[in-house]
Amino acid sequence: MLPQRTPAQLLVTAREGLAEAARTRPDGIRYATAHLAALRAAAAVLAARARPAPASRRSKVTSVWSLLVMVAPDFGEWANYFALGASKRAAAEAGIPRVVTPREADDLLRAAEQFVAVVESSLGLSYQPPLAA
Repeated sequence: MLPQRTPAQLLVTAREGLAEAARTRPDGIRYATAHLAALRAAAAVLAARARPAPASRRSKVTSVWSLLVMVAPDFGEWANYFALGASKRAAAEAGIPRVVTPREADDLLRAAEQFVAVVESSLGLSYQPPLAA
């Protein structure tokens, strides 16, 4: 059984992913890590808003992005944007060289940062950056 995480816990994990992506130099890994952070933020929305369907109505497995559109249509544009990058993320995770340009990785990281902030705001969970020691 998968561990149950609260929306707040998922957003903390998303923020950690964003920080990791920002430190990562290989473009493909940066892209994939930022995309995974966005997936965690989407999961936070689903955890906060989704209600389990009756057992008889369950259908085949679908993507988080498809579920996000069904549960939170206000995130439809974000879901479409990140869904379009899913195959590129998979290729980058598979180690295919030069599948992602530096610009694509940087753009996706910025978009993921914006998406996480929008999710935090919509769920009423404000982000407090850690203080420098």
